[in-house]
Amino acid sequence: MARTTERAQRGGHSGVSIEDVAAAAGVSTATVSRAVRGLPRVSPATREKILEVAAALGYVASSSASGLATGRTKTIGVLAPFVSRWFFSKAIEGADRELHARQYNLSLFNLGGHGSHRERLFSKTMVYKQIDALLVLCMALTRDELEHLQKIDIPLVVVGGHVEECAYIGIDDYAAASTAVKHLIGLGHRDIALLHGDDETDLNFDVPRVRILAFQDVMTAAGLEVRPEWDEWGDFTVRSGQEAFRRLWAQPGEKPTAIFCASDEMAMGVIFEANRAGVRVPEDLSVIGIDDHDFSDAIGLTTVGQRPDEQAELGTKMLLDELLGIPGSVQSSVAPHRLIVRRTTAPPRSP
Repeated sequence: MARTTERAQRGGHSGVSIEDVAAAAGVSTATVSRAVRGLPRVSPATREKILEVAAALGYVASSSASGLATGRTKTIGVLAPFVSRWFFSKAIEGADRELHARQYNLSLFNLGGHGSHRERLFSKTMVYKQIDALLVLCMALTRDELEHLQKIDIPLVVVGGHVEECAYIGIDDYAAASTAVKHLIGLGHRDIALLHGDDETDLNFDVPRVRILAFQDVMTAAGLEVRPEWDEWGDFTVRSGQEAFRRLWAQPGEKPTAIFCASDEMAMGVIFEANRAGVRVPEDLSVIGIDDHDFSDAIGLTTVGQRPDEQAELGTKMLLDELLGIPGSVQSSVAPHRLIVRRTTAPPRSP
């Protein structure tokens, strides 16, 4: 089985490789890859020459000879660190909506929260899957991974976080976090705790760092103390929000009157655990999150909302338009966010 798969990657019944085609045609392997898959940025004359050379050598780029003629797999890859968490499930939903409308397939690459599979995914799986483009959901890419993607030369968009050298779509996380903290300060809160994201995997999200920086900057600009004992962390889940609240409230001394949570799910955990401890929200503790999770309205959570489904839908549209050869299709874009005031924030109680 391993030999069959290896031969399929090389192409052709005689084991002719993409390097052989590139050498014979006098072009790079990236140009061969783009030409045989029908991708843009290859001149008609060069494409015709490459296809003639490939046919003469018996090279077939896809799993069947028809793949050389059609040039496309009609499949877009979506790379996600998780599929169970709200942001990622909504983003996948948005990507699938656009792909379905344009008669493309979705191939999901799920890391499952563990980075150990990354090398296999980038070095082999994506090549074997023969995807036409890749949508990456809220995770950083290493230098080796970026170089690999450049070698297979497929359009790429990142959704939900900034990645160097890549087009990305997402909210301005600094502005969104600033909006949340300014809302609390505007209500009169001075003693504000922070529950930030700090994922336990090696996915290297940039989002938590930016939201922490925004909190610190807004507090400092308002002349308020950033108290290290009120700095808690979680992994963007409800359970981690519950655990963070227990740690925070177990500390001796003064308690905060408000808490900024870097995600709605963590904010929900704080609210659930606060209720269990007899801490009233918002009378004793105001709570605000970021996301506008599907359950946020039901529990009255004040939040800074975003639409990951629309972000992924736009990113997918960019990729498909790029595959059609529309110039300037793939480019970075800042998605909107908005403050949604509900029942979990209020002015602090008078002394």
